[in-house]
Amino acid sequence: MKKLLVILLLAVVAYSLGTALMSVKFGENRLGKVQDEETVSAFYLNNTPEKLSVANVVTAIVVNYRGFDTLGEVSVLFLAAMGLGSILYHRHKEGEEEEAILKPSSQLVQAGSKLIFPAILVLGAYVFIHGHLTPGGGFQGGAIIATGFLLMMMAYKDYKVSHKVLTWVESIAGVTFAGIGMWGLIVSQSFLENTLPIGTLNNLFSGGIIPIIYVAVGFKVAAELTGVLDTLLNIKDKH
Repeated sequence: MKKLLVILLLAVVAYSLGTALMSVKFGENRLGKVQDEETVSAFYLNNTPEKLSVANVVTAIVVNYRGFDTLGEVSVLFLAAMGLGSILYHRHKEGEEEEAILKPSSQLVQAGSKLIFPAILVLGAYVFIHGHLTPGGGFQGGAIIATGFLLMMMAYKDYKVSHKVLTWVESIAGVTFAGIGMWGLIVSQSFLENTLPIGTLNNLFSGGIIPIIYVAVGFKVAAELTGVLDTLLNIKDKH
């Protein structure tokens, strides 16, 4: 009986998805005629610089036109980080000897890590702050920052990151993203509506809410990935 219900449910889902996809005329305009200047891709390319003052069209699509999808993606990343952390995290009794997997690195590696670490953080911040102007964005910048912390964790056996701080950073970034979306819904009845002045094309302070969202995404991704890396590299040996 259960198998039959599952099959029926899958059939309903497949029919619904198939009907929806068949009704979409990919690459065609409203009249059903293929015209390059009226396709969806042409709409993005022609309207993004003028209406949003964003040089990076991909950023405009990810954060503005399809911003709700991006909110779902960062939510999935958060759930994945929480699930992995819950599986790998071990509480130890007070006084129990803790032995990290990592071995001490050489002084050369440690000195080099200290020198490179600030540069990596600056590069990551630059990537997500300028995500609306150049290739890159929140996910890429956040990943770069996380690699900086990974370098320090590998170079120093006793290097620690505060998971409380990471939790606060991740939470504030997530609330900022969702809050901006809700503000657009309140003001103009459209989630993530670009309600701020768009500014001048190719200027840092342009694009309305788009750079703000990408900065929030950058901090969120950096905090989540750093937390996962710290948990992975500090698994304690109980044997």
